[in-house]
Amino acid sequence: MTIISDSWFTVTELDETTFAISEYGHWEKVHSFLLIGTNKAALIDTGLGIDNIKRITDQLTDLPIIVLTTHVHTDHIGSHGEFTEIYVHEAESDWLINGIEGLSLEQIRINIGRDITKATPASFNSDTFTPFQGEPTGLLVDGDKIDIGNRLLEIIHTPGHSPGHCCIYEKGRRYLFTGDLLYLETPIYAFYPTTDPEELVNSLERIAKIENVKTVYGSHNQLGIDASILDEVLGAVKELRDRNVVRHGSGLHSFRRFSVQF
Repeated sequence: MTIISDSWFTVTELDETTFAISEYGHWEKVHSFLLIGTNKAALIDTGLGIDNIKRITDQLTDLPIIVLTTHVHTDHIGSHGEFTEIYVHEAESDWLINGIEGLSLEQIRINIGRDITKATPASFNSDTFTPFQGEPTGLLVDGDKIDIGNRLLEIIHTPGHSPGHCCIYEKGRRYLFTGDLLYLETPIYAFYPTTDPEELVNSLERIAKIENVKTVYGSHNQLGIDASILDEVLGAVKELRDRNVVRHGSGLHSFRRFSVQF
């Protein structure tokens, strides 16, 4: 069910205290996720930064919000500056403080400004857009458990797409939030110099072996994927290794419902 009328964001209720906040007007079709507990709320990523996501979260909860960063790429940290409590994996704290490694500001501005299909706010100008930089409140490590009040979230370090990429697993509701490690419709990528194909494949294998997942929520494109995708991922991991293509420059590898580009 879609709720909240907004010019830029589309808000979808996944359950009564879990919401996807989507930016379908941009070619990347980014999703952020708000999980509301009894003591606080967790916001998984803060979107592109074309518009202010806090305008939406303010309408959904009065609780304090902690930001859990899947990874420090521009399209996931856009509104970090609107929140006071931000967490990032220790491998990417330097990127958050000093800037994203391997991406020039010129390229970031090209990526943020192209193929936009909705009206953007007057405050947005791709020519002057600058990604968030700042000190995190704290650092995430693999296995961290974050209790937001009757909801326990587990941090799973899943490098490959970026060094500090994390997935968030909520065992109680059987939700797996996979960031840019797994989504459908466009290729999952590990072809930049800051990516690592072997680590990406290892991370895919790791999440594919998590038991009792009901729904996978990637951060782009289709919203919500049936957990049967994880069986396909496990088969794809074996095929990629058997074909000896897990390396930079081996190109695009397509499977039934998803693809990977090295």
